Amino acid sequence: MAALEFGPADRPYDVVFVHANGFNALTYRTILAPLGREGLRLLAVDQRGHGASTLPAVVEGRESWDDLGEDMVALLQALDLTDVVLSGHSMGGAASVMAAAAEPGRVRSLQLFDPVVMTADATAQARRGDLPPSPLVEGARRRRAVFESRQAALIAYRGRGAFRTWPDEMLQDYVTAGFRDLPDGTVTLACAPAWEASNFTSHAHDTVAAFEALQCPARILKAEEGSTCRMDARMDALVAAGRIQVEVLAGTTHFLPMERPEAVRAALRAARA
Repeated sequence: MAALEFGPADRPYDVVFVHANGFNALTYRTILAPLGREGLRLLAVDQRGHGASTLPAVVEGRESWDDLGEDMVALLQALDLTDVVLSGHSMGGAASVMAAAAEPGRVRSLQLFDPVVMTADATAQARRGDLPPSPLVEGARRRRAVFESRQAALIAYRGRGAFRTWPDEMLQDYVTAGFRDLPDGTVTLACAPAWEASNFTSHAHDTVAAFEALQCPARILKAEEGSTCRMDARMDALVAAGRIQVEVLAGTTHFLPMERPEAVRAALRAARA
């Protein structure tokens, strides 16, 4: 598992940050680096099948994100992390919840930015194998994988589709770490389209059960439009009991960290205060 570090190396890690499907740790540099300069120590990881990580990304037979949660558990154990804030965007948020539930003695709190949370009905459908197809799946499978250069990819992405609300510096960071060089001089996506699609179809895990098992506080900043954090009766009960806190950020989409970076930084600062 590859990772980027921010902040002073002479103190324990304060925050571990986990990216969304298809992205990488460097994508969030402009959000996290200022916190490092303020004195917090952060570790931003590349999940399996993304960025510079070389863990196997096997699509065949995959049904859930258990592998991603187990990777985060392994990281917590390998680095012997304690009193750490786990934080993540989208899929990274779900992996963080699963790890915190499995290793309660290591996690101080969860700070999650529009995490992927499926309703109980959708999880049951996924386990039966009859979850309705998502347009995201076909979009991922059709995604262009090879470009003449990173600059060509940057030009193709700028201001379009999912990237339309992104600051240009963040888009450049995504492209820098989101492609690998090929022998012929072209570049290819570090997150293969088939792996990105697998993450959109493998939903037999139960993120809500992980929330229910938590022994630490959890805060969710939820997108106002197109949120992937789907609230059902079980999640509502956790909110009512004060087990988790959910705040909708007005004017945001699923790309909330790109649109409101200061809100992300404020949440992480508060979690370490």
